[in-house]
Amino acid sequence: MSLLFSPLTIRRLTIRNRLFVSPMCQYSSNDGLPTPWHLVHLGSRAVGGAGLVMVEATAVSPEGRISPLDSGIWSDAHGDALRPVAQFIKEQGAAAAIQIAHAGRKASTNAPWKGDGAVGVSDGGWQPIGPSAIPFSPASPTPREMSRQDMDAVADQFAQAAGRAAAAGFDIVEIHMAHGYLLHEFLSPLSNHRNDDFGGTLPNRMQFPLRVAAAVREAWPAHLPLFVRISATDWIDGGWDLAQSIELARELKKIGVDLIDCSSGGTAPGAKIPLAPGYQVPFAEAIRRQAGIATGAVGMITQARQAEQILAEGKADAVLMARQLLRDPYWPLHAAAELGADIAWPKQYGRAK
Repeated sequence: MSLLFSPLTIRRLTIRNRLFVSPMCQYSSNDGLPTPWHLVHLGSRAVGGAGLVMVEATAVSPEGRISPLDSGIWSDAHGDALRPVAQFIKEQGAAAAIQIAHAGRKASTNAPWKGDGAVGVSDGGWQPIGPSAIPFSPASPTPREMSRQDMDAVADQFAQAAGRAAAAGFDIVEIHMAHGYLLHEFLSPLSNHRNDDFGGTLPNRMQFPLRVAAAVREAWPAHLPLFVRISATDWIDGGWDLAQSIELARELKKIGVDLIDCSSGGTAPGAKIPLAPGYQVPFAEAIRRQAGIATGAVGMITQARQAEQILAEGKADAVLMARQLLRDPYWPLHAAAELGADIAWPKQYGRAK
């Protein structure tokens, strides 16, 4: 039996296999609303055999978008528009997941194919917010430092987003605490220079992200899983690192988080990241063993036997893939054949099996 294609049960949800589609921004929304692109893009990966398909970073407020073209779930209309996406994913036998997010100081930027630069207010952009008035890069706008009232509002926005995701029929919510976006900005001493109860020491820097996680867990159905994506390290001395990530994971587990999705980087443009196949897997392994929580491994995992070995060696409970599934949405079907796993194909495609 292939471990990659064995089921995984978390709370009362059984996911058909352990190959998950990572959230990948498509920059194809209109005022945060999904378009036919999202249904086809995400639906294709469900048809292709993945166990879980996750909607891209979906903003909890208009100001929480990375770009004006990002997905959102800040109103009931957005939740209603996402319902057919969740339904189609589930009809194909996959679990439907959604990542809820706030971009913080990295908000109001262009889509990659438009140059990645900041979008000014006159062009439909907005002033970002963050834990401190420190821009991401010299070319980035300076964010407005968040007040206690701002934090209250954002925590409530995350909770409301989780409620809308549940109403839309999603099986899993993932909180985005990675890649230099708002919650990661509070965690990292590189971006959090606050002098109040939310800055300085590790417990202080974790306080707001943990508050958000608790609010989401309360709003999210108790029988359904809650994931959190983190950047396990900033890849910069003096920044966020693995030891702090393990402490965060322990606290998240106490709140009721079920799985840590282990990525890295994103909070500083000058980070030197040692890219190589499976370069982030050690983070998933360390957090799994030392925090006693399920983990997902992600990052340059492209081969079926590579993914199988990660699970066989106990380094993670699931494997998340992104670019490889952009290249081939039916990669799971091919990988199952390579690993000798006889998984179901869509009946419409049975003649090609």
